[in-house]
Amino acid sequence: MTLNAMQPERNSVEELALGLLAPISAGDVVSWIDLSTVEDGWVPAAADAARASHRVLIGVGWPGRDAGELLDALSLTVHSDERGLQDRRTVYVADLEEAVRELNVAIGRAPIAAATTGQLLRVGRSTTVHDGLVVESFAYSTLQGGPEYARWLKSADYRSKPEKGEPVDVCRTDDRLFITLDRPDRHNALNAAMRDALVNALTVAWVDSTITSVTLQGRGASFSSGGDLTEFGSATDPASAHLIRTQHRPAEQISELATRLGDRCLAVVHGAVMGAGLELAAFAGRIIAHSESRFMLPELSMGLLPGAGGTVSVPRRIGRWRAAWMIFSGEIIDAETAFEWGLVDAVTSESGSGQLVQ
Repeated sequence: MTLNAMQPERNSVEELALGLLAPISAGDVVSWIDLSTVEDGWVPAAADAARASHRVLIGVGWPGRDAGELLDALSLTVHSDERGLQDRRTVYVADLEEAVRELNVAIGRAPIAAATTGQLLRVGRSTTVHDGLVVESFAYSTLQGGPEYARWLKSADYRSKPEKGEPVDVCRTDDRLFITLDRPDRHNALNAAMRDALVNALTVAWVDSTITSVTLQGRGASFSSGGDLTEFGSATDPASAHLIRTQHRPAEQISELATRLGDRCLAVVHGAVMGAGLELAAFAGRIIAHSESRFMLPELSMGLLPGAGGTVSVPRRIGRWRAAWMIFSGEIIDAETAFEWGLVDAVTSESGSGQLVQ
């Protein structure tokens, strides 16, 4: 099957169960499974085949809860049946055919990155945070050396601006530590300097046992718009970048603090909460979002996958299926949806838009 803007061909559950799907290849990575064809007798075999497949397998339609084993095994399922609204293995869409078309196009632009993402999310079910971050970094570095990222990088035109002040502000009040991302003119885009400053601030929180509360927030219109695009492809080769990511790991530090402090390891987010910004915040013990926050994982459009820990943190909050949908679709979700899915723990209109917690 060739990916294009038309409605893709759909396979039946029986075809999946019988192993009739094509082997994965660089230009053919996704199969659409018509779940209206589900029959109880085929569910166990189809689920086994899905678990063994390297393809991105997207269910179309709501099959009913008796097909739960199959929903578990698929990469994700999209449907427009309100009976499946609360099933985290699925994503409800208002227009099913349009959603399928848009996913088809998005995956078709970066099929290698999409297939790598699908495989990584499956592996992540059985890894620790540390191991998951290492595997994610390997996958990210592989894609950095691939043709899809090279194509995006060639078309990109991002120019750096002069820096003003320190990229992270650290303030302690009694036993509380406040870490504020402080590049408001860049919507707190995460660059190397901010990452290193964030690592230093989180190290203070980790080694000082008298700190019993850590709050991560952002100054300006956004919590963080993600990785700073002016640094993409400019610093080091992919292999060296992997070594840097695994040595400087704010994601693992936040995860460890959340284990120690629970809800007192807090992320207060507003505005754009995207890419690396979302990936890091999702490790916090508790996330409070302003009601106008917007959440997005845009990396597939660049021929990449989340590289700041998002394939570890986001699935732990919303399940690997909805994480896959966020990555594959690149769609923005609002604060209400983020709360319903469990991506954030509370929504408020009281703080945000640059109003910092003290």
